[in-house]
Amino acid sequence: MTGPDAVTATPAAVASGTPAAGGDEERPRGLGASVPPADAEAKARGVFPYAADLWAEGLLWAAVLRSPHASARIVSLDTSAAAAMPGVRAVVTHADVPGAATHGRRVADRPVFAHDVVRHHGEPIAAVAADHPDTARLAAAAIVVEYEVLEPVTDPETAFEAPPLHPDGNLIRHIPLRCGDPEAVGEVIVEGLYRVGRQDPAPVGAEAGLAVPRPDGGVELYLASTDPHSDRDLAAACFGLEPDRVKVVVTGVPGAMADREDPGFPLPLGLLALRTGCPVKLVATREESFLGHAHRHPALLRYRHHADAEGKLVKVEAQLLLDAGAYADASSDALAAAVAFAAGPYVVPNVFVEGWAVRTNNPPSGHVRGEGAMQVCAAYEGQMDKLAARLGLDPAEIRMRNVMSTGDLLPTGQAVTCPAPVAELLTAVRDAQLPPLPDAEDETEWLLPGGPEGAGEPGAVRRGVGYGVGMVHMLGAEGHDEVSTATVKVADGEATVICAAVETGQGFATLARQIVQEVLGVERVSVVAADTDQPPAGPSARGRHTWVSGGAVERAAKMVRTQLLQPLAAKFGMSVELLAIADGKITSYDGVLSTTVAEALEGKELWATAQCRPHPTERLDETGRGDAFVGLAFAAVRAVVDVDIELGTVRVVEMAVAQDVGRALNPRQVAARIEAGVTQGVGMALMEDLRAPRGVIKRPTLTGYPLPTALDAPAVRIVKLVEERDVVAPFGAKAVSAVPVVASPAAVASAVRAATGRPVGRLPIRPQAAVAKPAGA
Repeated sequence: MTGPDAVTATPAAVASGTPAAGGDEERPRGLGASVPPADAEAKARGVFPYAADLWAEGLLWAAVLRSPHASARIVSLDTSAAAAMPGVRAVVTHADVPGAATHGRRVADRPVFAHDVVRHHGEPIAAVAADHPDTARLAAAAIVVEYEVLEPVTDPETAFEAPPLHPDGNLIRHIPLRCGDPEAVGEVIVEGLYRVGRQDPAPVGAEAGLAVPRPDGGVELYLASTDPHSDRDLAAACFGLEPDRVKVVVTGVPGAMADREDPGFPLPLGLLALRTGCPVKLVATREESFLGHAHRHPALLRYRHHADAEGKLVKVEAQLLLDAGAYADASSDALAAAVAFAAGPYVVPNVFVEGWAVRTNNPPSGHVRGEGAMQVCAAYEGQMDKLAARLGLDPAEIRMRNVMSTGDLLPTGQAVTCPAPVAELLTAVRDAQLPPLPDAEDETEWLLPGGPEGAGEPGAVRRGVGYGVGMVHMLGAEGHDEVSTATVKVADGEATVICAAVETGQGFATLARQIVQEVLGVERVSVVAADTDQPPAGPSARGRHTWVSGGAVERAAKMVRTQLLQPLAAKFGMSVELLAIADGKITSYDGVLSTTVAEALEGKELWATAQCRPHPTERLDETGRGDAFVGLAFAAVRAVVDVDIELGTVRVVEMAVAQDVGRALNPRQVAARIEAGVTQGVGMALMEDLRAPRGVIKRPTLTGYPLPTALDAPAVRIVKLVEERDVVAPFGAKAVSAVPVVASPAAVASAVRAATGRPVGRLPIRPQAAVAKPAGA
């Protein structure tokens, strides 16, 4: 039997975080420095190994048969022709699942393989292992399935009255938020209907993985997992094994802005490996990737804002409907964020919200950066623009009159105890210099909305300026146990960090190096690749690893620091607190003691393990009230767009960003994460919409689903980073990736409104919505 030691091209050595040998040049180090990512060179050279690069002796290839229908009853399933094909080693269906028949990272409501019914386009029906990838695909296509096609439920509004699509029913969660006086009425009232489309996380690399059977009857899964312990527990339950007989080894992750993998992806791999006794590899096509993994929740949002004559908000009423697709996944979490942030980062004494998440036969929805918060931001910022127009106020001014600050209350009743410099952020983008207008005599085609081949006329182009002010919560919410464990070891002058926090491109491995360099003064720091033999660290989402995993690394490093300094302090009759480590040297407060860290470590092996667990939160109650969030982060974005008011084409000229970061631990990485978040937000605003008429995804390819390219990416100008430290967060830092995604689509929509005078109630913005109304219309 092939053992796990036969697997090649794992990324542990490449992504270890150990600086390259040689050279005495000064390198940036420690917190606050722009330390380059440890894996940057390998990725730039194209030698960084990802899951698709893995190999093992005796490898078999897998393929999965997926449903072509959004809703159907399975009448019969015949795998005999596939099993008889030369080179086919195994075919598995629902009947071959030895353990739990359903799974899910948050709610176990999704079958490993559909058997009685299929509930969404692309749902797995069966899987095949063969000695060649083409043979596996042909065998999967040879499986005969007789379907009774059913009428799909694709409109979430009809899901309330539709027959149950799942044994758990169509309603996943309902949150009624009640805050203040329901009879309150403002002097000015504006209403709006807003729709947000289905955004795909579109990871750079599609899903891939390798399963290797173990001699003890267990299995090892090599995956680009962002939450290895959850994936291990999920797989073990379905395989009918104890968790300690399933190991997940994290390979190189080719970018992750969400739950980048179908949660059921590793299950066919493991089942086939256990059935055949051979390593099995599966590399999903881009089409399969679109069909399997979770997308941003499409949303329908109805709003009514009340304000007084001065523009101060009096009451916000809203109805929020999230389309979860066929299974629950992260929909409860997304709905909680949407309801809690439905009024935005504004002070509103009276808030009444009805929020629902429902099942449909549409593609599955789940965790995508800023889930829930992004959808409502597009709506409440549209309402602020409407109020500004009704009252004759500047859009930035009406926002400024209502912004929240530290000490204010969310509509959930939770006090904002963290820094909330919303006014400072908005002022910074409002007062930033605007980009210059194009030369009136320069008709260079690339300046026109629509790109280099744009067919517009300069005279039809109008410039618009708009604003988006957003907020997100950090870490999990509503009672999630946010804990991480890390070990720091020092031997032979080199430190090693062991933590199951997955490096997804967010920079955790680099941050861990910086922390240890800062605390211990050790130059050479390596970070061990994550796997489930290590204690859990939780998912890579919502800035968790900067907070909880970085906090655990810091605590472990400080414990090692104490072990290192105690003998020196005792020798000189002083306390450890009177010794300092800086620039690789240990010095006492009075200068009596001065030695190098390397000399103090000589011949010693020190280690410590620590945990970081933030303060607990609670689930929102039956009126939407409760302290549900650990911390909040804020951003203000000003968008400048050029719109061809005849063609409806839009060019984003500039996005100016001011963001509340707590503390910039790595300024270059902070800037990169903000720029990436803004670009993702612009994609949501103008082009990204995974359309699924009658529940069937239309053109599930990267040509059919347009993404912002380098030519589409706007100029992003970071006008201000507010570094007001959050005292309850390790290092005082806040998550930086999600909030630009939340605020940017709203800012672009606001700018298009300013340019065209159109209401713009749908994201992404369609060309017909950006065509200005004729005069007098």
